[in-house]
Order: sequence, then structure tokens, then C-alpha cells
Amino acid sequence: MSRDRVDFHLHSTASDGSEPPDRLPVLANNAGLAACAITDHDTIEGVEEFLLAGKNFPEMKCFPGVELSSRYGYREIHIIGLGINHHNQELRKFLDNMKLERLRRARIMSERLAQCGYPVPDEEWINHEVVGRMHFARILCRIYNFEDTNAVFEKLLRHGAPGYVPRLLPTPAEVIQVIHQAGGAAIWAHPVYANGRERQWAKKVLRHITPAGLDGMEAYYAGFCEEQTTLVKNLAQEFDLILSGGSDFHGAGHKNIAVGSGYGNLFVPAEVIAPLENRIENIRAGYLPKTE
Repeated sequence: MSRDRVDFHLHSTASDGSEPPDRLPVLANNAGLAACAITDHDTIEGVEEFLLAGKNFPEMKCFPGVELSSRYGYREIHIIGLGINHHNQELRKFLDNMKLERLRRARIMSERLAQCGYPVPDEEWINHEVVGRMHFARILCRIYNFEDTNAVFEKLLRHGAPGYVPRLLPTPAEVIQVIHQAGGAAIWAHPVYANGRERQWAKKVLRHITPAGLDGMEAYYAGFCEEQTTLVKNLAQEFDLILSGGSDFHGAGHKNIAVGSGYGNLFVPAEVIAPLENRIENIRAGYLPKTE
């Protein structure tokens, strides 16, 4: 087994994935990965279980991580923290506030869905650690026989749909700061989309968040074509950022995406490990990029 690739973007049942945290290292090992990371949305509840399971595969590195949501202008910016100390109290306080905001949003979403004729019992969602649109989509599929979660999003939960409720989110700088406080590297996840003006927009964002301490960009991503990967690589070089990547694995319901692979020919080379570890070491040693 060559172990020449990694996957630094994996979700579990701790957020909106379908596989439990301790299953991710098993799947990563079966895929022949050199390293993997758990990066659940706005929660670290699955990290301990993930790391414990990872000890069964000493030839594979398992990084604790988290994917944090922020807002820049009118768009969400997702920033992955890799190599975090999941016991860090500042990070835990930050995530507690994120959880409260998700619950506030979920209550409004539930009310709007009921007004649309799709009531969802509170017990179906209120006790979940990180409730979000995907949880509602899966519940609605089960209760109201939608074809799949995509159909739910299109009818009720996408931006502009009657059940959509925006979240109140921190700034990218606030997210980067808390990741650094927890000793992790801050990676901008899936930074571009299929839009001809994405380079211009991404450069505008980078001019703002790189001075705030951004460490890297996700150049290898399940939804990227070759041109998008090249674009992100060029931007990372221009702004002196490290590279990362992953499948954004969620499990069931996401066709053509598995741990370590995705649409097209996703391949995240193991060469990204050393720069990531160097950056984490610098951060933990007390080095932080200058902030504005």
C-alpha cells in the first residue's frame, strides 16, 4: 500500500455525516490514505472518538479538526481548523455560542416549515449537537416522502426558499483567531465556485483574511475541476499559503464521494502533510501572522 494521498475534509454523525466518528479512520485506512482529519461543522464532539479509533492504524496520521462557519459580505466562508487542541477552553466557548445560534435558527426554520405545511416535531431536532438544514432535509425526506434531500433543499431549504433562515455568523478573522488559540492551522475550505469572476472575488477575500492569519487554502476538493485546482494553487502561491484538500465526505446521500476520493479524479497528495505540520508547529510555538 503506497499511502500517497490524504483526506483532510471528513464529516461524521457528530454534525451532518452518516458515519460515526470512529468509522472514519477505518474507511481512511481501507482507502490507503497516509493521513485523514475529522472536520465536523461547528463541533468537536466526535474528535476524541475519532482519535481513539485512529490509534488502531499507526501507519496513518489522524488530525483533529473542525469546520467553522463565518461570513464575509453576502457569502459564507468556511474555515477548517487542522491540528487543533480540542480541549482548548476558548474553542469550546466559541463552539457553545455557535450551537446556541444554530438552535435559534432551527426554531425559526421549524416554524416556517410548519407554515408551509411541513411541521417537524421538536423532538426530531432539538437535542442534536449541531442542527442544520441537512438534518431537517433528512427528517422531511423520511416524514413526507421527498425523493431525496436535494428535492427538499430545492423546494424548502435553499437560499431564497420559504424555509431558509440565514445564520448570524462570526467574521473570518474571529474564526482564524480561535483556531490559532487552539493551536491549529486555519484553512479556507472550498474557496471558489464555478463562476468566471471567482478569481477576482477570492483575491479580494484573501487581501482581507490573509493578514488576519489565514494559513492555507483547500486546493484539492471533490467538486473542483482541474482549472479550479490550478486557480487555488496559484492564489496560494501568490499569498504564501499552504495547500490542503479533501473529499468533504458526508456518507450516505452524497453520490460519487467516498473517503479519499470524489467527483472526477480527486487526489490530495501526501506532500501537503509536511507543510501543514510545520505551520502547526509554528503556531503552537507562539508564532502568529501579523493582524491588521
